[in-house]
Amino acid sequence: MSLELKKIIDQISKDKGIDRDMLVDTLEEAVRSSVYKKYGSNLDIEVNFNEDNGEIEVYQFKVVVDEIGDPNNEILLEDAKEHDPNVQLEDELGFTLDVKDLGRIAAQSAKQVLMQKMRDAEQEIIYEEYKDRIGEIISGIIQRRDRAGWIINLGRTEALLPRDEQIPKERFHRGDRVEAYIIDVRRESRTPQIIVSRSHPEYLISLFKREVPEISDGTIKIMNVVRDPGKRAKVGVMTKDMDVDPVGACVGVKGSRIHNIVQELKGERIDIVIWSPDIATYAANALSPARITRITVDEDEKSLEVVVPDDQLTPAIGQKGQNVKLASSLLGWKIDVYTESRYNEVYEHHQVMEQLASAAGISISEFNREGFDSLDSLVQSTDEELKQKLDLSDENLESLKGAINFLGPQKLNLTGEEPLLQEKKPEQNDQE
Repeated sequence: MSLELKKIIDQISKDKGIDRDMLVDTLEEAVRSSVYKKYGSNLDIEVNFNEDNGEIEVYQFKVVVDEIGDPNNEILLEDAKEHDPNVQLEDELGFTLDVKDLGRIAAQSAKQVLMQKMRDAEQEIIYEEYKDRIGEIISGIIQRRDRAGWIINLGRTEALLPRDEQIPKERFHRGDRVEAYIIDVRRESRTPQIIVSRSHPEYLISLFKREVPEISDGTIKIMNVVRDPGKRAKVGVMTKDMDVDPVGACVGVKGSRIHNIVQELKGERIDIVIWSPDIATYAANALSPARITRITVDEDEKSLEVVVPDDQLTPAIGQKGQNVKLASSLLGWKIDVYTESRYNEVYEHHQVMEQLASAAGISISEFNREGFDSLDSLVQSTDEELKQKLDLSDENLESLKGAINFLGPQKLNLTGEEPLLQEKKPEQNDQE
């Protein structure tokens, strides 16, 4: 060992950004491990790095005794006096141990311990650097692909872009520069695992904050974001500044701002939706570009019945239901879309069933619970079935039958003088 070791420690500390004292402690521990490996772990030793001469010094301590029981840790009084004439029984005497004689295997062990400690220290530095950067956009170079996803080189470390955090059908090649959003930083045995995403809704929010100053300074607030990654997204926005158009600000002059975001997301279509505290208004905005005729709100069920002109069903629903699904996710409400013609049919049917329920003295929910969801299902049932399932009195049964016979010819499109609902008797077989 010499001053050369001191230079090496200083250089590693500078290049790797590792605390110098920790490196010295690590080196001392590595030498201690090597000594134990060669001479046994029951030795009483002390290891120190001498800053003046740049050498590792190892001292072995032995107790002065009058009879040897443990040669490794004890020394006879007469032998000890050769080193120190004033020594007495039970004193501890230190001897310099020559570390140059550790041997090849012991030296290799020391090197391995040192390298492992250095890796651990470097990993800890990287973890500390990135643990508070969750929520940031980072940029790196595609390095390779493995079973978990794409490995991105960030310079001093790597990030993982898992398969389920990628934009579907997005393809990369080694050497491509890519941006992603940090969603997690984990401590792992080999290296800190920096997990990134390109499909996360927060990534889209971060892109808007970067491109739209009014969002980053708080003038415009993003209320919610939903994505079908790579295909379509909806962003709910609002502002308290009446002089600011949130849609115009997000889109930018000639679409310059949103174009940059769409380009980064490989063509993902983005709808900017004006948020409103009124859920019906918010829903109408979210279902754009479809024109809405009317919206019925059910606060208890958090559901909406949306009626559109017959020619607006396709834009309201979207390809494979995408538009209405994203709108529903944006609002957090269930949305059922009807054309005007279909809604009128449904509404008329509901009115008929409510009239029949009223005639029977029960609620329409009791009809539904017992499977009577249409006028036809009532017509096809016997008096006994109706009384038993709906728990009807004879008087209520007659009222129900009268209402069916009154409404039936119009609603079932049947003709003739015979009543629609008569008491039905079980069929008899030929032997009876």
